[in-house]
Amino acid sequence: MVSERGLQVLRAIVQDYVDTREPVGSKTIVERHAFGVSAATIRNDMALLEDEDLIAAPHTSSGRVPTDKGYRVFVDHLAGLRPLSTAQRSAISTFLDGPADLDDLLVRTVRALSQLTGQVAMVQYPSFARAHVSHIELVDLGSGRIVVIVVTDTGRVSQRVGVIRTVLDDAGFTAAKTALRTAVTGLSLRDASVAVSALAADAPGAGAVADAVRELAVILDEELDTFRQDRLVMAGTATLARREADFRGSIYPLLEAIEEQVTLLRLMGEMVADEHGLAASIGRENEAFGLSEASVVAGDYDVPGSSARIGLMGPTRMDYPTNLATVRAVAHYLSRLLDEDENAR
Repeated sequence: MVSERGLQVLRAIVQDYVDTREPVGSKTIVERHAFGVSAATIRNDMALLEDEDLIAAPHTSSGRVPTDKGYRVFVDHLAGLRPLSTAQRSAISTFLDGPADLDDLLVRTVRALSQLTGQVAMVQYPSFARAHVSHIELVDLGSGRIVVIVVTDTGRVSQRVGVIRTVLDDAGFTAAKTALRTAVTGLSLRDASVAVSALAADAPGAGAVADAVRELAVILDEELDTFRQDRLVMAGTATLARREADFRGSIYPLLEAIEEQVTLLRLMGEMVADEHGLAASIGRENEAFGLSEASVVAGDYDVPGSSARIGLMGPTRMDYPTNLATVRAVAHYLSRLLDEDENAR
């Protein structure tokens, strides 16, 4: 069983290894930390930590580095969240101030997180199961090309360019636009999709307008489907290449997970948050997802009627206290902005 001092030695090893990238020896711990005991005593504590698989020697006669299990103990019991500086909080506020819409806000969010932490940042789109269609706009670009714009009451704006074969005059185009708006405005996304599918299959009436409504309904249905799909906004992928030496093996599985997103969405969805809404999944804990070389830290953020997660992915040798604190601060700020936007409607 590891003593209280042994756990503090583990804390010192984690902190020093994260700061220096160098294995940590007993002499270094005595010099940098005020334990008030000899190097020989610290070596005994380190031997017990090694017996518990909390630290390991990467090379013979070297210092010690934390294992994945050691990082887990550190995160669960020893890593108090490091308060953000005034400059860091100001940077978050500046990054997220005045977004054009939800898409813009989430892009700003991951850029802020990545720049503040040096990790790959990701934010999950909130579930739009309770969102409603507040507006539909159609723009005729000519030659049958139509821009279909969907706006929800949660602030999400999305658009898709489609092509219809039916030729309409201005009056016909206005009539088709009115038919689509009448069919879906005010409905939940789920009900709107049902209504649009029905129009695509059998729009009422006959003639060019009915034909155009059917074609436009297909385009609109494809766009509504994107609202129901889980997806991530990400930033900072290039940091993996710059920090490749921090990974024990290949970073290819991480790059593949970033490209596919499905793996990261599953992982983030299965992480269990603590009482602060924060979660961490470390090294070998991610083996089932093919990401045993990486750690992921995440936090919950709220949007009216729903919630989602924001997180960071990087090597196991990461600054957990700062990264968790940054995730929590950005999640709180994001939740507040979304709540203010909802109340302003």
